[in-house]
Amino acid sequence: MKTSRNSTRRRKTMAITTAKAGLPPGSLVHVGAVKTDRPEITLIAYDENGIEEKRFASIVESRDYKPAHGRLWLNVHGLQDAEILGEIGRRFHLHPLVLEDILNTHQRPKIEDYGNYLYCVLRVFEYDAASRTLGSDQISVVLGENFVLTFQERRTGIFEPIRERLRVPQAPVLKRGTDYLAYTLFDAVIDRYFIVVDRLGDTAEQLEDDALASPTPTLLRTINLVKHDTQLVRRAIWPLREVLNGLLRGESAFFQPETRLYLRDVYDHTIHVIETLDAVRELLGDLMDIYLSAVSNRLNVEVRILTVLTTLFLPATLISGIFGMNFEWMPLIADARGFYIALAMMGGVATAMAAAFWRRNWLRL
Repeated sequence: MKTSRNSTRRRKTMAITTAKAGLPPGSLVHVGAVKTDRPEITLIAYDENGIEEKRFASIVESRDYKPAHGRLWLNVHGLQDAEILGEIGRRFHLHPLVLEDILNTHQRPKIEDYGNYLYCVLRVFEYDAASRTLGSDQISVVLGENFVLTFQERRTGIFEPIRERLRVPQAPVLKRGTDYLAYTLFDAVIDRYFIVVDRLGDTAEQLEDDALASPTPTLLRTINLVKHDTQLVRRAIWPLREVLNGLLRGESAFFQPETRLYLRDVYDHTIHVIETLDAVRELLGDLMDIYLSAVSNRLNVEVRILTVLTTLFLPATLISGIFGMNFEWMPLIADARGFYIALAMMGGVATAMAAAFWRRNWLRL
């Protein structure tokens, strides 16, 4: 399974290299898996007076739309159509390199200031504890003065609670600027990390019980797989910590001082997730030692049992060897009961030794 994961990563790297080979910077080429049948475009226009939601079947359909409210949240599910990204880039004056990064779904979390807007890359994960598989999606966020653009590979439902909050009359998010909306998006991503890390922790604890009960090669492969998934999550959330730290230091004018207070809370949650994730990584590292110790202990027990069984047959071998010597005169050689006496001697000595071994717990697993 680990080999399969490594092969998948190599194929992804080759796909990136092949798709972008020979093209100039800023070329709009989708790199990554297609996770939706067709792109979905939704727009929420809002301010303190209310909210209006629109869903567009195509980018052409949205050209004649005039929003009734001053702030916009445009969301795109599905990134395989470069034409849609190009149209959005022209309307909101996005740099071609930003559009290129949005279409390349193998970016690491980062934030870039383009003067008129901020571009941020986030990664969101889903972990299925039953099958022990980790799924990853890239989310791109563009924050401008009166707009927020989000680009997702597929519909995950991660931002649905935010939409529900926007639909509530006189909700705080309606009265604040788009920087507050961006904060709520960051907060939703971090909340998803809590869920993933908790499930990884539960899986690690279950693997610990399995390692103590029945260490098998399959269990070792599973430990390595979960450890690899944990490293993937850590590599995604660690840069996010630096992103939030930069925003807290006031490096961007897009976030107002009152919004930075909320960002500080998100930053604290990020630190909490990282610390919990490090604890899970340490547990998985200890599981390797537990597994090796359990295997070594089981091997010692099996060797001990085999040694005891071999020892039990040594008296019988000795007695049969003595009575099998080619001497003319030997004890019991002329006795009709000699054979049975020899067998009784063998059985008696073996029984006495087995009882002594049992009292010393040498015959117990």
